[in-house]
Amino acid sequence: MQVYQLLKNGLDVTELRGKTIANNISNINTPGYKRKYVTFTETLDKAKNQGKIEVKEDKSTSMRTDGNNVDLESEKVNQAANSLMYNGLVSITNTKLAIARTAITGR
Repeated sequence: MQVYQLLKNGLDVTELRGKTIANNISNINTPGYKRKYVTFTETLDKAKNQGKIEVKEDKSTSMRTDGNNVDLESEKVNQAANSLMYNGLVSITNTKLAIARTAITGR
């Protein structure tokens, strides 16, 4: 069951990352908006089997004079990478469930 929890955590991270990227893109013309990004600590808490998911604000740069630091091309690349990760995790989850179903039913 630990594998399923890890897959769930991965799917949760990619879902939040997708929402965060979409929010960044939708605020590309908002003066003073600072892009957000999702971090997921690689070290898993052994007791809870969960990493810490955080949404952080990138205050380090400004792309424009109005203080907005969203780079559309960078956000599109992040969105594509996140979609690939999400699709891969869904595929792995479906495979694991198919294996479990085969073990239970014998077919």
